[in-house]
Amino acid sequence: MTTVLLIRHGRTKANADGVLAGWTPGVVLDEKGRDQARALAGRLAGVPLVAVVASPLERTRETADLMLEAHGTSVARHVDDRVGECRYGDWTGASLKHLAKDPMWKVVQSHPSAAVFPGSHGEAMAAMQARAVAAVREWNTTLGPDAIYAVVSHGDVIKAILADALGMHLDQFQRIVIDPCSVSIVNYTPLRPFLVRANDTGGDLSGLRPPPKRRRRKASSDAVVGGGSGA
Repeated sequence: MTTVLLIRHGRTKANADGVLAGWTPGVVLDEKGRDQARALAGRLAGVPLVAVVASPLERTRETADLMLEAHGTSVARHVDDRVGECRYGDWTGASLKHLAKDPMWKVVQSHPSAAVFPGSHGEAMAAMQARAVAAVREWNTTLGPDAIYAVVSHGDVIKAILADALGMHLDQFQRIVIDPCSVSIVNYTPLRPFLVRANDTGGDLSGLRPPPKRRRRKASSDAVVGGGSGA
């Protein structure tokens, strides 16, 4: 069973100002965002991460660096464009209040599987989901069935990955909320993924530490009937 921690970057000034940053270069964490990433470092202390896969954008790489302070240099670090932000095309850099008046806004809200952002660099939301899910599945194979690793990415990208894990159509993914520096956890078994947490911004992550070998049980793809006793 591969365990993936999907972590959104910490807050940026663009987030605070209600601006859609997209792939705008130079967008870094603000003071609160840096505090969020440092707090996450404390929560992750003792979690045996084998790797961190980050979007290439500055805000995600900065978050990854800060959250790995508790791990030193022992964790392998990778950058993968496929978990980079959705390419919003001509929407990039605009205020959300302004974009909400665009007819395209309703498509993004209600029928995102049909949404293709305008401009030569605009991306289809379905294509964004396909590349991000493919990246996670490939990293699962590369890192192995017992790995615990993190993907540091962006709100819409993480929502799209979670929708896939839940078997939800992309048109329903706007029902998922992903806050800055939140942690969402998915266990990938041979048969199906299991969503363990979503949008966790302060919970104890020590349960991710594996039990002593004598207590470990083989991971199952079966759901626990009745809900079980918890982790």
